[in-house]
Amino acid sequence: MNAVASFSAALRERSSAAHAPSEIADFLLGLLTGAGTREDYIAHVAQQWFIYQALEAGAARLHDDPVVSVFLSEKLTRLPAIEADLEFLIGSDWRERIAPLPTTQAYVSRIRRLAARWPGGFVAHHYTRYLGDLSGGRSIGRVLQRRFGFETNGIGLYLFADIADPTAFKRVYRDQLDAAPWDDDEKERVIDEVLVAARFTTELCEDLARAKAAQVA
Repeated sequence: MNAVASFSAALRERSSAAHAPSEIADFLLGLLTGAGTREDYIAHVAQQWFIYQALEAGAARLHDDPVVSVFLSEKLTRLPAIEADLEFLIGSDWRERIAPLPTTQAYVSRIRRLAARWPGGFVAHHYTRYLGDLSGGRSIGRVLQRRFGFETNGIGLYLFADIADPTAFKRVYRDQLDAAPWDDDEKERVIDEVLVAARFTTELCEDLARAKAAQVA
């Protein structure tokens, strides 16, 4: 008799196909293979600032929530690193020189709404972003370091100096997913929201590509 898959395993399996398009979207692929420029990378990092600002504000809001709190860790915090990246890449006036793209605005609005109304949905986005950063994101960071000659400045988004063993960290996170007090219907809702998060990532790459094309035209 086959063992019943854990929730975290089911989540990972069902969302893996949805993540694939965002990982090979033309804009991101260009950054990794040489077609993308340093300016393209800067545009990408700028959009991440808006997303992680919403995520980490939501985390602060839900710090005492009995479900969400177990997933929160200061070791995952990305916003200070992104801000340092933008100062290095753009300059001290970076805040005045960046603006959210339409997909970013919609993404941020959804994260904020979930943080206010549905903790499980917030966890779905937290899981998608941070475990993605600890998985493929770290590999992306290494490629970009080589491409653009970065050391640590400019690439802090992808560095997790306080997490010595990312694999073990992710294992604990997935154990916490399995222990979450969600019934089957809620688990389905969380999986559906992870798919929404993956779609936002893909659509943001498409937005970035359109913005780049508009500048060239």
